[in-house]
Amino acid sequence: MRTQSRRIPRPLFAVAAAGTLITPLLAGCSGAGGAGGGASAHSINVLMVNNPQMVELQKLTAANFTKDTGIKVNFTVLPENDVRDKISQDFANQAGQYDVATLSNYEIPIYAKNGWLQPMDSYVKRDTAFDQQDILAPMRQALTAADGKLYGEPFYGESSFLMYRKDVFQKKHLTMPAKPTWQQVADLAAKADGAEPGMKGICLRGLPGWGEVMAPLTTVVNTFGGTWFDKNWKAQVDSPAFKRATQFYVDLVRKHGESGAAQSGFAECLNDMTQGKTAMWYDATSGAGSLEASGSKVKGKIGYVPAPVEKTSSSGWLYTWAWGIQKASKHADDAWKFISWASSKDYEKLVGEKAGWANVPAGKRSSTYDNPDYRKEAAAFADVTRSAIASAKPNDPGVQPRPVPGIQFVDIPEFTDLGTKVSQEISSAIAGRESVDSALQKSQRLAEAVAKKYEGS
Repeated sequence: MRTQSRRIPRPLFAVAAAGTLITPLLAGCSGAGGAGGGASAHSINVLMVNNPQMVELQKLTAANFTKDTGIKVNFTVLPENDVRDKISQDFANQAGQYDVATLSNYEIPIYAKNGWLQPMDSYVKRDTAFDQQDILAPMRQALTAADGKLYGEPFYGESSFLMYRKDVFQKKHLTMPAKPTWQQVADLAAKADGAEPGMKGICLRGLPGWGEVMAPLTTVVNTFGGTWFDKNWKAQVDSPAFKRATQFYVDLVRKHGESGAAQSGFAECLNDMTQGKTAMWYDATSGAGSLEASGSKVKGKIGYVPAPVEKTSSSGWLYTWAWGIQKASKHADDAWKFISWASSKDYEKLVGEKAGWANVPAGKRSSTYDNPDYRKEAAAFADVTRSAIASAKPNDPGVQPRPVPGIQFVDIPEFTDLGTKVSQEISSAIAGRESVDSALQKSQRLAEAVAKKYEGS
């Protein structure tokens, strides 16, 4: 998540990527709510993040969705931080400029509570071809608000896991445990460091951003026994567990991580792994599609294991770039038709046949992982990804109760600002400009200020 993560696709995490076809697909799209044969002269405006899979969707829309339904789609595509700002402005004001926007499982519950989104339950009920039950349960749950209504459909989903160079480990006589602990990962990073000229033991995000360095670091905090806030909203950022996890993360990346770690995010670590500059990488499951894509220098050389743990049974995050319909949209029916197509089984088939099955926006449908074409091309990471998503626990990610859901984030509106400010302190510690103790002392005060708004709630 991940996330301000400029995740390249991320997918967001290259967290995104993704396509010509045609009659069978078009018929499927029409069945999913399409008017068919250009019967409509309508248009909708879609605001979305510029991840690779989204860009691929943009390329495929006119020749497929618009051709079938007659609905023109006007895309506005922006970098992650920019698109989040623009979406929040338009949806908060209910300006109605955009009918559909890419939102994550962080924003959707908040936007739904504020009355900014159109519920999708009635559309899902009528659109049986969409097959809502095929959407993975963790994704359905993450996009359902406190009122029990569905407000988003995933374009792709992800968790996090550890990626490592099997050939390098074999050459160095190293063994990756099937379910590694963070201490085992640190020991392996030390031994793999320098295994090849210029190769580092591990790549970990250090780039400031609540969705950059704070995403993986918060999963480490969770499994080390820490939390941002306890169940009564008492800030815990300077607690022993939070401090131990952060010191561990900072020490690991400083000793055996990539050069320039304080400016490295998802995109930079993906590049380092692809270019053979690192032996391990802990990040989004969506990154695997790029590592195993045709033309990748490391295709077939990567092993995938669950997110490392300490005190919990699992620690992978849960994230999805999903579609939301603005409450003020005057074209909600057409907006649903677009979403139904973009998140459909047929769209995945279109991408698989045109861009390769490793590039489909996966992580959202059960049927994807039963598809023999997908399993053949994504064999190295498909099962590990599905398992990671299934084992993610947004309501119970650590060892103590939390006031609100969230694995790699705290699901409150203030977290974007809080997480970003704390990330700047953490990044400074990674760069060696301040100590972890100093960084967390400042961060604790920031967290306490946020907690005051919720204490007693």
